[in-house]
Amino acid sequence: MLGDKGYDSNPNRDELRRRRILPVISRKGSPNIKGIGKLRYVVEQTFALLHHFKRLTVRWKHRTELHDAFTSLACSLNCYRRLKKTQP
Repeated sequence: MLGDKGYDSNPNRDELRRRRILPVISRKGSPNIKGIGKLRYVVEQTFALLHHFKRLTVRWKHRTELHDAFTSLACSLNCYRRLKKTQP
């Protein structure tokens, strides 16, 4: 999991390790982890693309399975559009 210094705490790190997730979190007071910005850009860009879908930005449906379905549909549409751009 990628996280900024706001998530730097031993309880957060311990919980991630308990779930067998590798925490990649900068420590407070230390220099930033080199290259983490490139990885976080992918995540931030994905959220920006998902916010183009109003139904996901303003959550109209309160049922989790419907929200998950719309998120999957939005991700599929974003992947399709990106693949469509790269094909000649």
